[in-house]
Amino acid sequence: MTAYLDNSATTRPTEAVIAAMNEAMREGYFNPSSVYGPAVEAFRHLRACREAILKKLSAPEGTKVIFTSGGTEANNLAILGTVEKMRGKQLLAVNALEHPSVLAAYEKLREMGHEVRVIGADREGEPDWEALGKALEDGASLVSFMQVNNEVGAVLDFRRLRDLVAGRALIHVDGVQGFLRETFSMQYADLYTLSGHKIHAPKGVGALVMRKEVRVAPAHIGGGQEEGLRSGTENTPGIAGLLAAIEEMDASGLMEKKLYMAKRFREAVPEAMVNGPAPEKGARHILNMSFPGVRGETMLHALEAEGVYVSTGSACSSKKRKVSKVLLAMGIEPDRAESAIRFSLSPHTSCEEIDQAADALQKIYPQLRRFQRR
Repeated sequence: MTAYLDNSATTRPTEAVIAAMNEAMREGYFNPSSVYGPAVEAFRHLRACREAILKKLSAPEGTKVIFTSGGTEANNLAILGTVEKMRGKQLLAVNALEHPSVLAAYEKLREMGHEVRVIGADREGEPDWEALGKALEDGASLVSFMQVNNEVGAVLDFRRLRDLVAGRALIHVDGVQGFLRETFSMQYADLYTLSGHKIHAPKGVGALVMRKEVRVAPAHIGGGQEEGLRSGTENTPGIAGLLAAIEEMDASGLMEKKLYMAKRFREAVPEAMVNGPAPEKGARHILNMSFPGVRGETMLHALEAEGVYVSTGSACSSKKRKVSKVLLAMGIEPDRAESAIRFSLSPHTSCEEIDQAADALQKIYPQLRRFQRR
């Protein structure tokens, strides 16, 4: 038996998702831009997915859903596209704990001559609200804060963010780790991004959700699909899978599983330390723990040998780094950050998988600890 506890990296498509995609490829393969009957039906399926997303986000009338290839493209379109439509050099603010697809976009804007304020965070992932307030007073026009941190599970206080911004800037929220696992409403953001493969839909499909008054420059030009912001024939099988995933996603029992996992892991390794918010205060599907004296990469491979799959942080950057930049930005000591492991759940994770991981930790940690660097 294997225990898959890396659902923040990607999730396994469900049978309903696979069936929806299969039907879209076998029967509904028509181009939704064409005007004959079967193509119009394909277009209706796209519309149904947009409507499902808008309903889940309690979006006001006129809110747009732009389909993309995933969260990275959606974040790039949201950030680079909005700033391109602004006049002159801008002051921008971004959370220090953001995903690389967000931070890299802001770094590009900095290289283009815009001023970028990086807003720090404390050891629980709480933003430096005072620093953000100062950036807004100085004229920040766009701010980006993720709904759920992908490494430690810190949850954004989006009400406080909206009240602080108070209409002075556009608010972009990266919802890739939050969509359908934590509640959110578009009344708290101007731009919101999501990715299908984090919620049991396939890879290669995501969306940018944007309020109707927001102006965004296109990332792709050509046939004018997706409100002219993302030309190219839509990924109809992927969108069909996304709709199926949205319709069946139920995260109601995730927090109970997470708290059970935290309890079992602490019993297995009493020395283990939680990084970020306390388990009951963070997102219901992410738990980050450090195992003193054992490098995260070493622990990862030892767990793999026991049939347990985890990660040391963001899957998009884990092959490029030794220590999590997110944990360091939170003020976590380098040795502790180097020994961190992220465990992440889905609604389909079983207690048996958690037990298997706990038993593996109890077995291998004492063995690995003996080889601690001195």
